[in-house]
Amino acid sequence: MSSQSAHNQDHSHVPPVKACCSHEHGHIHDQDQKHDHGGACCGADVVVGPVDASGRSFQVSGLDCAEEVSILNKVIGPMVGGAEHLAFDVINGRMTVLDSAQSVPDDTIIKLVAGTGMSARPWDATNASADQAAHLALQKMFTMASGGLWFAGFLYHVFEMGLGGALGLFAGHGETPIPLLEVALFGLAILFGIWLVAPKAWSSARRLSPDMNLLMVVAVAGAIGLGEYFEAATVAFFFSLSLYLESWSVGRARNAVAALLDLAPPTARVIRGDGREENIPAAQVTIGDSFVVLGGDRIPLDGNVTGGMGAVNQAPITGESALVPKEIGDEVYAGTINGECTLTVRATKAASDTVLAKITRMVGDAHARRASVEQWVAKFARIYTPIVMVLAVAVAVLPPLLAGGAWGYWFYNALVLLVIACPCALVISTPVSIVAALAASARAGVLIKGGAYVEAPGRTTALAMDKTGTITEGEPEVAALHPLGGASEADLVELAAGLEARSSHPLARAILARAEAFGITVTAAEDTYTVLGRGLEGRANGRAVWLGSDRFAREKGFGDAIPADLRDRIEGAGSTLVAVGDETGVTGILELRDRIRTDARSIIALLHAQGVTTIVMLTGDNERTARVVASEVGIDEVRANLLPEDKVAAIEELVDTHPTVAMIGDGVNDAPAMARAHYGIAMGAVGSDAAIETADIALMTDDLARVPWLIRHSRRTMSIIHQNIGISLVTKALFVGLTAFGMASMWGAIAADVGVSLLVVANALRLLKGTPSKRQPPAGGAVSGHQGQGALAPSH
Repeated sequence: MSSQSAHNQDHSHVPPVKACCSHEHGHIHDQDQKHDHGGACCGADVVVGPVDASGRSFQVSGLDCAEEVSILNKVIGPMVGGAEHLAFDVINGRMTVLDSAQSVPDDTIIKLVAGTGMSARPWDATNASADQAAHLALQKMFTMASGGLWFAGFLYHVFEMGLGGALGLFAGHGETPIPLLEVALFGLAILFGIWLVAPKAWSSARRLSPDMNLLMVVAVAGAIGLGEYFEAATVAFFFSLSLYLESWSVGRARNAVAALLDLAPPTARVIRGDGREENIPAAQVTIGDSFVVLGGDRIPLDGNVTGGMGAVNQAPITGESALVPKEIGDEVYAGTINGECTLTVRATKAASDTVLAKITRMVGDAHARRASVEQWVAKFARIYTPIVMVLAVAVAVLPPLLAGGAWGYWFYNALVLLVIACPCALVISTPVSIVAALAASARAGVLIKGGAYVEAPGRTTALAMDKTGTITEGEPEVAALHPLGGASEADLVELAAGLEARSSHPLARAILARAEAFGITVTAAEDTYTVLGRGLEGRANGRAVWLGSDRFAREKGFGDAIPADLRDRIEGAGSTLVAVGDETGVTGILELRDRIRTDARSIIALLHAQGVTTIVMLTGDNERTARVVASEVGIDEVRANLLPEDKVAAIEELVDTHPTVAMIGDGVNDAPAMARAHYGIAMGAVGSDAAIETADIALMTDDLARVPWLIRHSRRTMSIIHQNIGISLVTKALFVGLTAFGMASMWGAIAADVGVSLLVVANALRLLKGTPSKRQPPAGGAVSGHQGQGALAPSH
């Protein structure tokens, strides 16, 4: 079996991927072990699982926030065997009954959802957006009707009573008489305001599980009972407005995600067999079809260039607007922008399977994996609401009983308490902030796979990273040839190239490039296979041949054949030693070099300045080479000569001593270590489906500078979330205090609540403007004149 075949077999559960230079391609990433340390990311009360899990999905109209998730968990959960068998995507209004659930007919589930005041129907992706738009339009219609009637009633009062009489409405407590027509107008305003809320409130009352919908309906009913029609209408209208704003803000975040997919044009100019060119929907283009992309147009599908050459702006995928040269054989991506030249491209993926489409789906699904602060807010709201109900009863009853207060006066204050205590602003602020942060990072070329991983980077104290392709550029070159035992340089290169003939790894490319320079016609070795963490073996011209590290040579009993001074000189220069030989001994040594990234030192310095106290290099390369690279860029610790399992052990040590540990690698060969860290970051995800799928965060370009940006973005997001929580709680605490002294009015309370809702939504949506800024290296972070010759682990 060839090395390439072995590689594909080992990774049969994922698509072909861009390989890591360290050539550690023998392990299989176990998806089941993924982040066992963080499995309880969703909390026990509201389980919000991955929406792409297998099961039956439903479009739920009215599913706008964690309140509805909690309701559905309580109502549907017991029927399907527990809430853990349900998964939710709030942003897209989707509920999934997982395959692990007990068998319940769709009709039964739809009926149960209807009993909560929401409605459900089987999921249809083509109609989902239309359903959400229809729900938002319905909310808007009822809210505008309520607001218009409320305003009409107020104007009528001004006409009948004059301006002074109108101001008496705001003094409250029933002192101002209200004409019958005005009562009718306010009554209609109340009806339209609570029309969509009342079914949810009734469901909450039947389940003896008070929520904010029940709080508002009770407050409105109580105000009507007191004859405070104006205030009842005010509460109904503004609460309806608040819910509309919630749906609108969720839709705004959803549209920001959908805009990513809209970057790809809907049609493609396909070349037919007879040479004709025809514009057809991109979804109808099949793999293998050729299409034309004119200068300045967006590319509709992923594919390989088959004609023309030019440059492409890959900002939609990588976040970098610099033009990337493209020629025949190069890969291009849907949504990227062609330069001035016309390109002919052969489609390699369907429209639904492009890198851009996957990014869009992953960002859209990412909200299902919620941040701990989001879980805290949801739990707080569920505990807080019943407590408020009890406090309201206490405010209504205790002062009259204990101090002889007026029953009507204190009953009114209890209603005010219910209004101001509504947790709407608190509940809405966090999910909108998280989704806005996810969309902004995707536009910046940083794909974050869930709310939990928005929060984690800001707390990072330890960072482990692979060397090759992360700290170094990942494109080695054969710097020198050292034939031994009478072999020629051509003999050495021919033998190495034969072993690497079917590999696309950077190390193989470097060796094959040298063979091409020699004019050697490469004949692939037979029966090649990978020796995990060590090298390659095969057969050529009837003899056993091998290639790998000096450790591999020692294990074969040929360690003494490598001159000690040569080994010391290669390793001391920061290069990598690759031994090549056959069954009789060592044919020679290849010296490979991989340049350190020009900005690596300044980036490491910036990470230190951001509070990442420990930065560790984990590499399969030899220790001397690794230390040369580490000292060049300012890395704190070096762990060299590591196999994949050794990297996992190193991460475990860091996890034991640091609260938050990140691992940066290529997303495939480093996957076990990335899985053991608190979160994993994949470098160079363009063209690597597996890198996107296995990492928690994928940098859609090889720019290591995105890691400091990610930390800043995480901290900014959490700062805005904490601001929103603080604003909501402080406002509520202030009005609770005023209510306790009888100094608050119901209309003032609801106006303050809606005002806070508007404020936190606007504050959260600021994150949509988050983009990578120009990096300013910290003082002392300049790169030295010596670029450094990194090394590539030869441990195939």
